[in-house]
Amino acid sequence: MQKRKFLGLGASLLAAPVALPALAADKKPGAAAGPVLLTVTGDISKANRGPLDPALDQMMAKQKLAFDRAHTFDFAALAALPSVEIRPTLEYDGRRHSLRGPLLAEVLRAVGGPATVQNCALRAVDGYAVLVSAEDIAKYRFIIATHLDGKPIPLGGLGPLWAVYDADSFPEMSARPLPERFGQCPWGLYHIAVRKA
Repeated sequence: MQKRKFLGLGASLLAAPVALPALAADKKPGAAAGPVLLTVTGDISKANRGPLDPALDQMMAKQKLAFDRAHTFDFAALAALPSVEIRPTLEYDGRRHSLRGPLLAEVLRAVGGPATVQNCALRAVDGYAVLVSAEDIAKYRFIIATHLDGKPIPLGGLGPLWAVYDADSFPEMSARPLPERFGQCPWGLYHIAVRKA
């Protein structure tokens, strides 16, 4: 290793203990400790971060999102919520799989969602977005899946989060052709916008 690179690395390591407390001091109470996987905005009462920063929130800015405050979740925060397991037949391979995670209704409670929700906009990393009514959230028991077949859902697959329901459990869904059952279920979910009634 060249002396110059070594000295630069040593200086940055010495500065790290000083910089880390400063970064921690900027965090809001309840803010995600790990990488943020889900940001919930809109009509919520429990925010743990400030407004969208167009320079640092590049993907959200490019997808034309805007907010003054939000609630963010890392994997641990989502995993700490009560979870449920469903076993739908998936359109990608025609087989039943185990999906586990908190109910979307539970996530809305955690962020202080309104007593009466009109709808939620669910947005995926590729920009795919759907508007889901409060009635459908309750009826289909949407979950925010964090695990597929007992393992965390990987980024680059269907995850790390997937808003999904057990289509096999509802006759009006299971009667549809398999590719038409999950139109309201964005995989790669990263943002939810809550709108009160």
